[in-house]
Amino acid sequence: MMATFRKVTWLSAATLLLAGMAMAQTGSIEGDVVGEDGKNVPKGDCKKGIGACVKIERTDIKGHYQTGTDKKGHYFHAGLPLGTYNVTLEMDGKVRDSVKGVRTRLGDPVPVNFDLAAMKAKAAAMQQAAETGTITKEQARDMSPEQRAAIEKAMKERSAAMQKNKALNDAFNTGMEALKQKQYDAARDAFVKASEMDPKQNVIWAQLAEAYMGIAGTKAGPEREESMNKGLEAYGKALELKPDDAAYHNNFALALVKAKKIKEAQDELTKAAQLDPANAGRYYYNLGAILTNTGQTDAAGEAFKKATEIDPNYADAFFQYGMYLVGKATTTADGKVTPPAGTAEAFKKYIELRPDGANAQVAKDMISSLSGTVSTEYSNPAAKPASKKATKKK
Repeated sequence: MMATFRKVTWLSAATLLLAGMAMAQTGSIEGDVVGEDGKNVPKGDCKKGIGACVKIERTDIKGHYQTGTDKKGHYFHAGLPLGTYNVTLEMDGKVRDSVKGVRTRLGDPVPVNFDLAAMKAKAAAMQQAAETGTITKEQARDMSPEQRAAIEKAMKERSAAMQKNKALNDAFNTGMEALKQKQYDAARDAFVKASEMDPKQNVIWAQLAEAYMGIAGTKAGPEREESMNKGLEAYGKALELKPDDAAYHNNFALALVKAKKIKEAQDELTKAAQLDPANAGRYYYNLGAILTNTGQTDAAGEAFKKATEIDPNYADAFFQYGMYLVGKATTTADGKVTPPAGTAEAFKKYIELRPDGANAQVAKDMISSLSGTVSTEYSNPAAKPASKKATKKK
């Protein structure tokens, strides 16, 4: 009986020993979490999804663990069965970094740190390396085959883009120089080439339009009309790409005036004025000048008037509006000049705004002439002067 008891006691001790050994087969993982600002990320709460949460997933068998950072940005998880894990950092519910293949061990915790500031700097360095084509040996050593392939692809794409951009810039600059020299055909050819290389550049279409309008100015008949239509089409493409550019609307309007499309030109100028109220007066003044040069005086007068209404300090607009009104003045049989209402006021406003302006004297002369009369009698300069006696009447 005593022997049996000892045997049972020994078996119990053995069982306890085995249980102790099983409990000892665990390890731990710990580390620090540094944010992009270089400071430790404190007080992570996995349940609430705030701050830094470290998730530990076992890969050899099923197992899921997680823990947040303490007030110093440190995390620690003990009691992890010996095995292989993927350790993932989540910040505010979003995955920010991960380390795969972490093996736990007996004794000291396995350190797995997360440094988002260093990771960000490394990513920026990799991006710069891809853009410049200069990768350090250290960077190459740290790269995975996938990363290395991605960098090489990016470098090839960058090289191709640089060659394309050089060709594009060369074509554009050639066009601008030709346009400056009024070599409109050469400018057109250069801008057409540039537009084929990159049809999404609004400035290319705008300059191509200028080239076509320049060509139209040197042609007549069907050739002029063809070039003008192509110019208007190019302006349309520029505005499709950048509809909020007031200058494009203004230049398109001036081109429409040359094509005798006054209503469309006025619509474009209205858009330009809405997009750029500070320069709206200038847009209508430009319209008035073009209309005057093309003999459309009434439309020009309306444009100058609109410019004065939008910008009450636009001196030249007042002068041109006054000149338009002078053309509308009537002369009675006795030689009295009757200008439309507002004529003298327009000239006076010009003098007020620009007393030393280039047209100041003309404006003053106009004001004086409007208050006088115009002789309607014909006199023969070769006739003899009448005697004093003949001039007397009783």
